[in-house]
Amino acid sequence: MAAKWIEMVTGSLEQKKQYRQAKARLDALPEPYLSVATAFNRYFMYYGGATEGDTIVQMFLGHADLWERAAIDGTPVSEIVGDDPVEFAESFAEAYGGKRWIDKERSRLNQAVDKAIERQAES
Repeated sequence: MAAKWIEMVTGSLEQKKQYRQAKARLDALPEPYLSVATAFNRYFMYYGGATEGDTIVQMFLGHADLWERAAIDGTPVSEIVGDDPVEFAESFAEAYGGKRWIDKERSRLNQAVDKAIERQAES
């Protein structure tokens, strides 16, 4: 009973557990993968803006998979991120789609303008 109430307030506990597991996997990476993965993780928190917990968790699990595989294979960081790390990060995040916070704000903006136009037309 308490878990359901807590989840209603904070979101899925299972998703939080999965995120913490993905974060622990990133924290276990050797350098330079650890530094780069941590930097991307931070960027995703600001840029991603996803509102659906499952989408966020899947993105971070995919992120952990990517850097673990790179570390195991010894793939140079530059081969993964290319010449533009920001473009790589944004493309990676967008591949996970889902609803983003900006989608909600765009909808609100459109509704406000539509409502104002309707009121103006009625006058």
